[in-house]
Amino acid sequence: MTTLNAELRTFYEARQQQIPAEIREIMQRASQELADSGQADRALTVGDKAPRFSLPSATGQALTLDDLLTEGPVVLTFYRGAWCPYCNIALRSLQQHHEAITARGARLVAISPQIPDESITLAEKHALTFDVLSDIGSDTAKQYGLAFDLPDDLAAVYDKLGFDLQRVNDGHPRTLPLPATYVIDRDGTIRWAFVDTDYTTRAEPADILAALDALDALD
Repeated sequence: MTTLNAELRTFYEARQQQIPAEIREIMQRASQELADSGQADRALTVGDKAPRFSLPSATGQALTLDDLLTEGPVVLTFYRGAWCPYCNIALRSLQQHHEAITARGARLVAISPQIPDESITLAEKHALTFDVLSDIGSDTAKQYGLAFDLPDDLAAVYDKLGFDLQRVNDGHPRTLPLPATYVIDRDGTIRWAFVDTDYTTRAEPADILAALDALDALD
């Protein structure tokens, strides 16, 4: 069975052939600068308390971490937005494993800085059955140590590509989260964490399931 990251790598290699060299150079330089910044090492990790949040779902209903934790562990994943093809591949993969996640008593929640209307479109497009929340302004991502600002040249490239982050992020076009996934136990403690500055790499669903199984073993 093909892993999520193998699928992402295949997509990345094919996409590189379609992107002009000057744009590839800007993207690669920005990725290297973000990696060198050490931000991934400063993000919250295993043993930290998960910051509380209250965020609107795609349908406008406010969901809080406290409410989610009353039902069981939470799998919390941060993604950049529906405009990001790597995010779409990752979310589709999570949907394929959603039943296995809920079978372990956990709730899967995805967070991005995009407006609820964009989340509705994404959820409908991919037939997502888990909650997709809007973190406009990336305040929650900041609390988890994940938010960063795009450099000017990369922001200009995204504009040129038609991503329209000014609109979909409701006036916060430069701020995005690092790709990250957390498994949070019922006490609100992070028990497993994946954080990477490379947006072409994501948490493997099999690793998430293993982390949930490890939680069960502790109970």
